[in-house]
Amino acid sequence: LFWLLVLSLAWLGPVLGGEEEDGEVVVEEEDMLSDELREEDGILVLHEHNFARALSEHRLLLVKFYVPWCGHCQRLAPAFAQAAATLRNESGPARLGKVNATAQVTLANEFGITAYPTLKLFRDGNRTHPLAYTGRMDAEGIMRWMRRQAGPSATLLQDTNTAAAFVGSQDLVVIGFFKDLESEAAQVFYEVASEVVDVPFGVAEAAELFQAYGLSADTICLFKKFDEQRTDFPVDPVRGLDAAKLTRLLRVHSLELVMEFTNETSDQIFSAKIPHHMLLFLNKSSSAQLALRDGFRAAASAFRGEVRRSHGGDMADGCGAPQHQCCLYPTQVLFVVVDVTGYGADVLPFFGLTPADAPTLCLVKMESNRKYRMDQDTFSDTAIRTFIQAVLDGKVKPHLLSAEPPEDWDMRPVKVLVGKTFEQVAFDETKNVFVKFYAPWCSHCQAMAAAWEELGERYKDHEDIVIAELDATANDLENITINGFPTLHYFPAGPGRKMVEYKSARDVETFSKFLENGGMLPEEPPAVSEVPPPQGQGPPPT
Repeated sequence: LFWLLVLSLAWLGPVLGGEEEDGEVVVEEEDMLSDELREEDGILVLHEHNFARALSEHRLLLVKFYVPWCGHCQRLAPAFAQAAATLRNESGPARLGKVNATAQVTLANEFGITAYPTLKLFRDGNRTHPLAYTGRMDAEGIMRWMRRQAGPSATLLQDTNTAAAFVGSQDLVVIGFFKDLESEAAQVFYEVASEVVDVPFGVAEAAELFQAYGLSADTICLFKKFDEQRTDFPVDPVRGLDAAKLTRLLRVHSLELVMEFTNETSDQIFSAKIPHHMLLFLNKSSSAQLALRDGFRAAASAFRGEVRRSHGGDMADGCGAPQHQCCLYPTQVLFVVVDVTGYGADVLPFFGLTPADAPTLCLVKMESNRKYRMDQDTFSDTAIRTFIQAVLDGKVKPHLLSAEPPEDWDMRPVKVLVGKTFEQVAFDETKNVFVKFYAPWCSHCQAMAAAWEELGERYKDHEDIVIAELDATANDLENITINGFPTLHYFPAGPGRKMVEYKSARDVETFSKFLENGGMLPEEPPAVSEVPPPQGQGPPPT
């Protein structure tokens, strides 16, 4: 997600110190031939000859699969080492290890590693079903996640005194009230508790606790020292408890109804994985703009969680359920205030805004990064709710950003595309167009930049082949979503608006083989899709 990526540190230099190569200590080849377990900074150095021994000797082993050249891996390395050293000194069952996937291809293939860094937890020597790491990518997050895996995921509360002390111990706590702690629903609760590690979890089955908190059936209670103070999630007596749904609800309701975007809250905002963010950009030094928060807050409660919508007689919404039934629509919207003169100033360019544009309202669909601007005639709660519902119903067109094209954009070997020139170039029926979608701060994009320039030089005199690039952080495309960097798409000549995703090696010779073979490599079928035209345009000419 572009906004989340912006908030992370866009670029840090390579990790320094010791006899290292790209942030990782070089291991002598002969050390890889025995099952001896070596350590570096408290981290077990793993390879195919000692991996089984490591699993047998350590009940909880979190393994980082990395590649030395990856900038994300380099940035994680210090935090991973800090967590490893701390956990090792605690003398508990939790240990950390690492695998260099470029040298240990067999291990990387065995565990299906396709992105870096990837962290997997191996429990009780089980090699076939490792658990994907779901915590934060910092030292504290790793340690907290591993401690929760090692110990009981929830504290047993025996009486009203211990329960009251537990509720008052933190700003947020979760208690599962179950008549039977061995029930299936209670086991699902324990599973959720082991994953949501930033909130303390407790369990209770004593009748006096059910009575003290006004409960008669199994219920999950979220206690918080803000907003409504307590939110209950009753366990469905028929369907039971769904781990994914409970996790989502806890994430949503653990946040304040309206969040302020700061350095301290940014991780909370994005880890909740709420699909839509409604942003109020304002200047906090203006009392008139600060007053707009009242209407913004009043609108927020309507989009806090899932909405149950009843069907009418004609089932016009196309759900297909019988008329007497209703459906749950996941319409969570997170409301966020962004100070354009404070911490939020750095994200303004990604919305095409400047501080002078405040106050401004914008809704972002996080999955696609589509942005929707609200007309600024009114900031009332009614107007805000109406606008959000219109976006959710597909009645509002997204606001598409576009940089200005450089004057010589089409004179270079690699053509520089922007949002407003993309259509005319990519879907030129007389050209085969190969486009790199990139982010300026992406280390993977930087690593292949030279190869892409060389490819442009190689094909600059070919009349029917165009090599191009587009900065996807500064330009939006209506019907193409870029989910990672770099992304490479090939747009073949001819009618039909076809698009082929390139997923092979990122070197000049493989690129050339792909182009010379008409947008495919001999050993693999192309991933072809068709891109619809922008709204308001008819079908492409045939």
